[in-house]
Amino acid sequence: MHKQSQWKSSTGFILASAGSAIGLGAMWKFPYMAGVNGGGAFLLMFLVFTIFVGLPLLIMEFTVGKMGKTYTTKIYEKLTQKKWLNIIGWNGNLAVFILFGFYSVIGGWIIIYIFNVALQIITFSNDTLSAVQFEAVIGNPWLTIAGQGVFILLTMVIVMMGVEKGLEKASKFMMPLLFIFLIIIVIKSLSLDGAYEGLKYILQPRLEDITMEGVLFALGQSFFTLSLGTTGMITYASYASKEMTIKTSAVSIVAMNILVSVLAGLAIFPAIAAFGYKPTEGPGLLFKVLPKVFDQMAMGQEFYLIFLILFLFAALTSSISLLELNVSNFTKNDNSKRKPVALYASLLVFVISIPATLSFSILKGVQFAAGTIFDNMDFLVSNILMPLGALGTTLVVGQLLNKDDLKTHFGNDKFKLFMPWYYLVKFVLPVVIILIFIVQFI
Repeated sequence: MHKQSQWKSSTGFILASAGSAIGLGAMWKFPYMAGVNGGGAFLLMFLVFTIFVGLPLLIMEFTVGKMGKTYTTKIYEKLTQKKWLNIIGWNGNLAVFILFGFYSVIGGWIIIYIFNVALQIITFSNDTLSAVQFEAVIGNPWLTIAGQGVFILLTMVIVMMGVEKGLEKASKFMMPLLFIFLIIIVIKSLSLDGAYEGLKYILQPRLEDITMEGVLFALGQSFFTLSLGTTGMITYASYASKEMTIKTSAVSIVAMNILVSVLAGLAIFPAIAAFGYKPTEGPGLLFKVLPKVFDQMAMGQEFYLIFLILFLFAALTSSISLLELNVSNFTKNDNSKRKPVALYASLLVFVISIPATLSFSILKGVQFAAGTIFDNMDFLVSNILMPLGALGTTLVVGQLLNKDDLKTHFGNDKFKLFMPWYYLVKFVLPVVIILIFIVQFI
């Protein structure tokens, strides 16, 4: 039999899972989604969904992973003896494949910015950081394709190294540094003249800003930032030892996810107000605002370069989990196949994601349904495939799995949380997800 990969420590599991959850979802997507959906109102809805929907679902996915201990296109059959339910795992596989495709677009942008800032430092340039025009960067098709290719290559190399040597070591190094540097940026952003209006925008909920579209996007964001419905968290939990506690890990990850999202908002929105930007700038918000913040700092170029490298780490911790899910499913726990499978999967993602990259240049005029090709890939994953995957798993756990088995894997229940969690998964969350689907398509 092939030996399955396993985390060496609970810390490694938590940090890797948090990295998967946090990544670009919290740092890149949250600020611009909050900006176009009412600021404080969006934050409030996001917090409610993350705590009362996201956390129970994350505990559920960790439970399934620890119970099944196998790859996700087989795990549902193993737990229920119903082969057709493996379609839930394949849905997750498709979701992360598309998700990795448009994630790599943003990862490519980060790499291009790292190159530009490093060049400024090496050549002792007197140009400001904001001299690099975001629209010019994303409007260059060959440059963005090259950046995307480098990002996918970096992800592939780490995944090839495996769980212990690649994913766990990388996460232990990346995540603490990211927190520290993000706090430094928040302090600087809050010290800018005019920052108060931006602070009020993100922290003060205004009921008139709550819309049905905002509610849907807030739910989608809670799924996106916790990697729910892709079965990625099931994969990570399948590598966990019996001693690792599900609830502690899930609460830690949700808390870190909320913290980074709020910190990202506190870094961006005060600076938006200070520099006269509109909060509705969209996907490029982070790349337009932060250079101006660093322009105000001593050694701004050097600090911005460090931040971009950490931002790249955050993106990589997410993309690693996306590629890892595909690798896990196609190697079927045979690590001797890890390297070739990672190579072929990465090449395929690179090819299919090129149209998303070009959505901001030569294919900008191709618009349908949710918008550009990039927008449609994002909407398909965040608002359809992820909730669909989560719905399938809640139905399996709530209706088909043995309650006593679930309670055993739930672990120590000193605070009597198992029964409320179980009935939430069994009766409430499926209805919530179905209602969201109905409203969305109406």
